[in-house]
Amino acid sequence: QLQASGGGLVQPGGSLRLSCAASGNIFSVNSMAWYRQAPGKERELVASIMGRGWTDYADFVKGRFTISRDNAKNTVYLQMNSLKPEDTAVYYCKSVIQSTRSGPDLNYWGQGTQVTVSS
Repeated sequence: QLQASGGGLVQPGGSLRLSCAASGNIFSVNSMAWYRQAPGKERELVASIMGRGWTDYADFVKGRFTISRDNAKNTVYLQMNSLKPEDTAVYYCKSVIQSTRSGPDLNYWGQGTQVTVSS
């Protein structure tokens, strides 16, 4: 249902762009978000974006990361600039999707993509 891509190895100060596309039976895609989980740590919210574009960011990425979405493609992006070693983690996308007009909003998670920031 959610396919994430764009992770990789980058040097400190570098940039990466993550993408996550929703597919399948979709009536509407509501909120979309990126989370991350570093080894030995709990999963944490990085950024979120509502259907009309309202965004929210964790303090540790403000000014460096930008979340955006393409509603026509049911895709959310995370532009990551000025990356730091502490940004190393598996990044997961999450979307709240309504599959039918009368159906409930359900949470869906992508498979995760590894981001490694190292020299």
